Amino acid sequence: MKNLLALLLLLILTTVACSSKPPSIRVSNQRSTKANVQVKLENQNTININDVAGGATTSYQEISEGAVLVTAVIQNESVSPVISFNADRDKNHTVVILNSTPPSLRIDTESK
Repeated sequence: MKNLLALLLLLILTTVACSSKPPSIRVSNQRSTKANVQVKLENQNTININDVAGGATTSYQEISEGAVLVTAVIQNESVSPVISFNADRDKNHTVVILNSTPPSLRIDTESK
């Protein structure tokens, strides 16, 4: 009985430890004006995260792994900052629209 319990526990731990989750992305707008963000993925899909209010952070959305190109169009700004990064499994990525002059972007990454 103990061997069966140990085997079952090992199977559960292996399944949990080996499972991986797709990467996710969200936008955090640190500026006072709204922004529209375009996320171009390596698989040629595009995600538009529009009308992100100043001071707001969106919820996470799952994306595919690989190269990502992000462009932010910010209200009342002539400059649209761009940043690229690699989206990895088991990671949450936050596109931070910095309150800087000229506007710029930063990517914060954390484990899921």
